[in-house]
Amino acid sequence: MLSLAAMFAVLSYASPASAELKFSGDAAIRGRAEFNSNSTGDDVKYQYRIRLKAAADLGDGFFFNALAQNEDAAGSWATVSGTKTVGVTDNTEKYPLQISNFYFGRNEGCCSYKIGRLPLNSFNNPIFDLALYAVPTALGGIYAVDVPVATWNFDRFFGINYNTKLGDGNLNTTLVVLDNNSITANTAATGDGLLNDGYALHISYKNQLGDVTIEPQAVISLTDVQGAIYQKISPNTFGANATIPAGDSKIGVSAFYTICKDSKGVRASSPLVTETIDYSGYLLRLKGESGPAMAWIDYNHTSDKLADVTYNNVFVWAQYNIKLHEGSSNVNLTPTLRYRASGKDVAGASTTPNNQLRAELYTTVTF
Repeated sequence: MLSLAAMFAVLSYASPASAELKFSGDAAIRGRAEFNSNSTGDDVKYQYRIRLKAAADLGDGFFFNALAQNEDAAGSWATVSGTKTVGVTDNTEKYPLQISNFYFGRNEGCCSYKIGRLPLNSFNNPIFDLALYAVPTALGGIYAVDVPVATWNFDRFFGINYNTKLGDGNLNTTLVVLDNNSITANTAATGDGLLNDGYALHISYKNQLGDVTIEPQAVISLTDVQGAIYQKISPNTFGANATIPAGDSKIGVSAFYTICKDSKGVRASSPLVTETIDYSGYLLRLKGESGPAMAWIDYNHTSDKLADVTYNNVFVWAQYNIKLHEGSSNVNLTPTLRYRASGKDVAGASTTPNNQLRAELYTTVTF
């Protein structure tokens, strides 16, 4: 109700004469060959995705943006990242469009603010991946590498964002609502009162040091949050991204660390048993871009002391963008290679590997 009231307040200040609505979007077809070292086997998939975007200039600095795409069965391999796999029976699958993100706010020269389902750009910022998936959901599940927030969480959170110029750089802060559990009964599994809702603060500061762009940042848990593996926990993640120009190319370096230690946490599989949740991990990325070519390598290591398990993930993403047409609409062909080598080391047992190779070919029309 507060969000709805805020939206009408924004619309009431906007000048109808200056309001302007623009539509854009993209459509993509992807062929994917997938090879797995575990029992899931190998497969070839043919997938497609449609995204429709709307942007409205409401006048006097106010704006509204929205994105519609498919979000059926979020988290299943059939629809990851809004893509839909061609059905097994006579192409009977459907492609519904849903509101994936929307936000409205105002630009005021040196600062701006917005509220709603905000896009994260997590494809280029791995802090969110480590914050949410430092401990994998399962062997063969979701890992901190292979951009899981972009593909499994649709690259957005609900929150309130404020951005302002501070000194020589830009300060960006977002209050994020991760879960809404205070409406449930007051039990040992859910906790007490209003603050049982999960809130986090993402804060970053982007600045120039000579030719180098550096962005230190942190994701701080303000209350206990509910994770896929552990619940009633308060992890904190921090580190930085840096971009270094190299002629016509650029090099990106990212380093992030996460830590969680809660004496009254619970496992999602046994929410009535209080345990000390204790894990930490880091993620390192080295990225290179030169013209149409882009590649990066990630290394993630996580130590879960409660389960007495360590996880090691190496991931490589490489792609080459071929422009078939440029104009009012663009057509691109993008061969992509994705490789993940994952290991689960259990104390007193042998390493359990889980490796995956994906060779993909995207054809994308942007309009």
